[in-house]
Amino acid sequence: MRGSPPSRLAIDHDDHHAMHVGHTTDGRQFFLTTPFVPATREDNGQEFVALYLFSTEGRFLEARIDAFGPRARMDHAACRATYDARLKELGEVTFGRIEVAPFTTDRFGTTFGLIPQSPEEDDEEWWVILEPGDYMAFTAPWDSGEYDT
Repeated sequence: MRGSPPSRLAIDHDDHHAMHVGHTTDGRQFFLTTPFVPATREDNGQEFVALYLFSTEGRFLEARIDAFGPRARMDHAACRATYDARLKELGEVTFGRIEVAPFTTDRFGTTFGLIPQSPEEDDEEWWVILEPGDYMAFTAPWDSGEYDT
């Protein structure tokens, strides 16, 4: 097994999945995103809005998660309004790089978080995956701020 899981990892602000990462005026770090459980033949999936809050040091503090049901039947306007409200409730923010610790939290029967995944083979690396949805994946160097999709 190569490397080790990070105590913290960086996420750089961008125009894609990390559009709403940054800092509040009191120094907390935040990450507003839209995780999802993919639909399968057996399950219709689930869409969410998630606001993750971290201390100035990057320690996970709180998750505010709203569920919207399957993508095919969700109220897109309500989802967008909730997303906008979650951003607004933070007050004045500065968008930019955050450096946060991996974490997990369970809501709606689903595990959310930045979840470390150990290598399956000796020559593989550690990853930290944003779940549910596996739509952002981080690996060393942990301070790069970059991710795979």
